[in-house]
Amino acid sequence: MRVVRDRQMQSGEIGIAQIQFNLRSRDDIPKVLRGLQHLYINEALREQVFTLLENEMAPGVDKHNGRPGMDLWRILVCGVLRLDLNIDYDRLLELVNEHRTLRQMLGHGLFDAELQYNRQTLVDNVELLTPELLDKLNQIIVAGGHVCERRSKTA
Repeated sequence: MRVVRDRQMQSGEIGIAQIQFNLRSRDDIPKVLRGLQHLYINEALREQVFTLLENEMAPGVDKHNGRPGMDLWRILVCGVLRLDLNIDYDRLLELVNEHRTLRQMLGHGLFDAELQYNRQTLVDNVELLTPELLDKLNQIIVAGGHVCERRSKTA
């Protein structure tokens, strides 16, 4: 049973649209997270992405029964980071457990410090993003970027 993202914010949690990034950072993590933030804020694009994820991710599994798994937003964030940064699961584990801004993007508040991810949980969930599914996601996101670019040229 998966949800896109828990709608009820926890104490100390910051909304994804309100996350502030160090714009002077030369590291690639803030750039990736800003792209994910844009995807989340753009409602039409977000709807397309999560409809695809709901329909294509583990299609043989009954999504209305069983224990709740990692929500789709967290899987997407972890998968995008792993691919964009070209990192292994050990580095991804370190980032999701220790990187403050990334934890905000994953929906963890100030009081969620004790919530830690396990390596096998990351592996099992991120591997649900198959190459075919990632290709379909890429097409949706690139098309959304083209729409955004056309709007900026006409403005």
